[in-house]
Amino acid sequence: MTQRDVFEYAVLRVVPRVERGECFNAGVLVYCRAKSFVAARTHLDEAKLAALDPQADVVGVRAALRAVEGVCDGGDAAGQASGDDPGRRFRWLIAPRSTVVQPGAVHSGLTTDPAAEVERLLDLLVR
Repeated sequence: MTQRDVFEYAVLRVVPRVERGECFNAGVLVYCRAKSFVAARTHLDEAKLAALDPQADVVGVRAALRAVEGVCDGGDAAGQASGDDPGRRFRWLIAPRSTVVQPGAVHSGLTTDPAAEVERLLDLLVR
């Protein structure tokens, strides 16, 4: 039997006008401690964004989503978090914030392949 490891994930949502609270899913964060794995994948639906806020800053939202992916990737793209382990980067990214790109609640599951979970969850929850 293949060993399955616990993983945690959160959905990234876009809240174009924070004061209205309307949002849609635009990405997922996945963390697996046993594999020292953290990753984010994003997909911005520009039609949804325009429907909620025709004046939304598409370039800014894309940049914020790319920044989340960069923190997960580590290295220079992670900025100040570049020296942090995957768990610290995940915890920093899931901290509540009142910005256009916000993390949702953290959920958990079991997996044999955390990288495949990122793609599966993106397809299931975002696309």
